[in-house]
Amino acid sequence: MRGIDGTPGSFDRGLGKTVDWYLVGCYLLLVLIGWINIYASIHSMEPASIIDWSARSGKQFVWILTAFVLDILILFVINPRLWEVISPYAYVFVLFLLVLVIFVSKDVKGSHSWFELGPVKFQPAEISKITTSLLLAMVMSNPNFRLARRKDALAVAAIIALPMLAILGESETGSALVYVGFLFVLYREGLSGWWLLLMGMAILLFILTLVTHTWVSIAVLFAVCVAFYVRVLRHSRREAINYRRLALRRTLLAFAAGVVMVLATGFIFENVLQDHQRKRIEVLLGLKEDPSGVGYNVRQSMIAIGSGGMFGKGFLQGTQTTYGFVPEQSTDFIFCTVGEEWGFFGCLLVILLYVVMIWRIISDADKSREAFTRIYGYCLAACLFMHLFINIGMTIGLMPVIGIPLPLLSYGGSSLWAFSVMIFIFIALDRQEKKYF
Repeated sequence: MRGIDGTPGSFDRGLGKTVDWYLVGCYLLLVLIGWINIYASIHSMEPASIIDWSARSGKQFVWILTAFVLDILILFVINPRLWEVISPYAYVFVLFLLVLVIFVSKDVKGSHSWFELGPVKFQPAEISKITTSLLLAMVMSNPNFRLARRKDALAVAAIIALPMLAILGESETGSALVYVGFLFVLYREGLSGWWLLLMGMAILLFILTLVTHTWVSIAVLFAVCVAFYVRVLRHSRREAINYRRLALRRTLLAFAAGVVMVLATGFIFENVLQDHQRKRIEVLLGLKEDPSGVGYNVRQSMIAIGSGGMFGKGFLQGTQTTYGFVPEQSTDFIFCTVGEEWGFFGCLLVILLYVVMIWRIISDADKSREAFTRIYGYCLAACLFMHLFINIGMTIGLMPVIGIPLPLLSYGGSSLWAFSVMIFIFIALDRQEKKYF
């Protein structure tokens, strides 16, 4: 049998062998679980059926149906090669929207990030993850691209930094923090692991300086740098003098940068971070107690999750949920609804679905012959992981409350559409590679 390219033995393998149905199944289950729990979170405040168009669950149902239409178009109608072609134009257009929304949008709880088109609200920050991922994949899949080359590294840094800075300008710290996940993509593509270590050390020093003293942080930094250089001496040959000199220069540079970071922590905390951000960090680190103020959301969320026990209180039986003790429970805090009504095993099921989804994406990306598909898959996995880590960490008190949705579960059309499109672009790219042989 001949395929579309006319070569013997090259034929369409069909949907069964070309679509990752495990990935599709995880997607559908998460969307369904999200819809059910959105209804559970609002049923006492918006008493209606689950598909009442005036209630959030009914509106989410519309978003789900339209998301499915987009999924079908991406998978069966749009040529997967188109995404690579339009990536620079889409990136520039969305970057323009990210800047424009700062000046034309209304202030919503201190954030300027939403376009309002009649009854519909649209958040360009959600779509920017798609366009940034596509452009990164296009640039880094170029055969002449070398991450170790300064020009290429600066280009990649600019692609990530520009939308991230625009989103910070909107006061959307949570959405901006997701962009840190792209460092894992760069690591998979050859970035030295020392950069990840330096990022981790910067975060550690920032926290350590806030909870202890400046000199304690500098002492810890000095000990780490000495331990690193001693390790280099033990593992380098005696004749590798140039290598040891280079390691010494890098160690001294890292120590100097660390000292600057420690000394600047107070200024950053007091003058760069906003008041509500400082309060949330102070509550998270135990520097202050504010159970009825900044710490209220997290406290009520933890009560809801803890009260669910092993198997939960049952659908629509959660008292924290029913009486509206947790603000934003259908959006940023949707996970506590799962914890209260479905218990530990319900939470475990949701997390396992995300883990399987991310694992399938990385697995498919690793097997890809096309660099564009592989890198885009890594970007998708990184975005999902960062949203999962930050959102769940926020609801159980391990992360500050910074306002970020749980992918496919939280209420909202922008988030659902963005992740649906992002996931099915990857499925379509992966299917294109598996379609003919």
